[in-house]
Amino acid sequence: MEKIVIKGGVALNGEVQVGGAKNSALPLLFATLLADGTSELCNIPALRDITTAEKLLKILGAEVKAADHCYRIDASRIESVEAPYELVKTMRASVLVLGPLLARCGHARVSLPGGCAIGARPINLHLKGLEQLGAKIKLDHGYVEATADRLKGAKISFDMPTVGGTENLLMAAALAKGETVLENAAREPEIVQLAEALNSMGAQIEGAGTAIIQIQGVDKLMPLQCRVIPDRIEAGTFMIAAAITGGNVLVREALREDLEALISKLKEAGVSVEEEADGLRVQGPRRPLAVDIRTSVFPGFPTDMQAQFMALMSFAEGTSRISETVFENRFMHVCELQRMGADIQIDGHSAIIRGTAQMTGAPVMATDLRASASLILAGLAAHNTTEVSRIYHLDRGYEKIEQKLAALGARIWREQE
Repeated sequence: MEKIVIKGGVALNGEVQVGGAKNSALPLLFATLLADGTSELCNIPALRDITTAEKLLKILGAEVKAADHCYRIDASRIESVEAPYELVKTMRASVLVLGPLLARCGHARVSLPGGCAIGARPINLHLKGLEQLGAKIKLDHGYVEATADRLKGAKISFDMPTVGGTENLLMAAALAKGETVLENAAREPEIVQLAEALNSMGAQIEGAGTAIIQIQGVDKLMPLQCRVIPDRIEAGTFMIAAAITGGNVLVREALREDLEALISKLKEAGVSVEEEADGLRVQGPRRPLAVDIRTSVFPGFPTDMQAQFMALMSFAEGTSRISETVFENRFMHVCELQRMGADIQIDGHSAIIRGTAQMTGAPVMATDLRASASLILAGLAAHNTTEVSRIYHLDRGYEKIEQKLAALGARIWREQE
């Protein structure tokens, strides 16, 4: 087991490069299953979740070659339509093979995600949509078994915006017969890139980025060639790293249009954010001001930035309230921040943070991907030494984050427990 050690109190300065978006790369990798031939994807981040996706593609029969953040995937032969529990339990996004396999092969057998009993973070919206496209769905010993001779277009209205559901239905409907309309669709930038990628393969999709997406099904798709967009959550994390340390950092390839909600709240907190030719320059104040946030689906404040913003508010002047509306159990980082001296109280689905001018490093434990980032951010600004354990969560979504932060002047390194 590894841990990350941080000696805080250093203002970060310099430039940092944002990598490819994990949440865009994963559906794009699985979209290659829709076409006979070799697809090429570049700017793929080197992450645990990407490695899991690669293993799954190989199990299904695809040939995968990777070098220098680029992948060549030959999905000419699909030898299996089963995504086993051993892989799906480690990465929920594995369920995104369901739509492509069903559309191309007429059959898919995919394990339910670990910890998912069609309850919290459910995939029932995926399954309901596929049934409306004509699929027969059966749950059998923890697996979703889906069959269809050929999917047929339909009008599908999601009960709530779902990123994974929108992605699965986009890929499935691309090869369905006739027109499919997705209402109350997710609007995230990753949805837009997937739709654009599918169109480059020969699909006919309009409206991505809005609540209504129209898909005209086609008989066949060509292999995919594309470059993954920058990761807006990684960019946001580095922006807060600059803000929380009172630093001055150019976050290269950070896209303003993907980060408007975060930028607005950072400015409200007294952080300077200026657009430059190749990214966003962030300058932190002597001490941030307390502001309230409420997470929401895009274009609202992203739930994936909630924990990082809470770390910033822990040092703020005044009292802030952070309300979590997307996931019901996303305050597990609170008790770890409290170990470092944060004054935080939970009030239902909200956290009340009374900012303190000084926090102290402590041994802390990461409970999930974004929680681990929040603890690193707090450690950068805290006095003395912070040790973050269980960082395998971190490696699911951040590529060499300690090296990128060290290049900005942070005293941070990785070592064995």
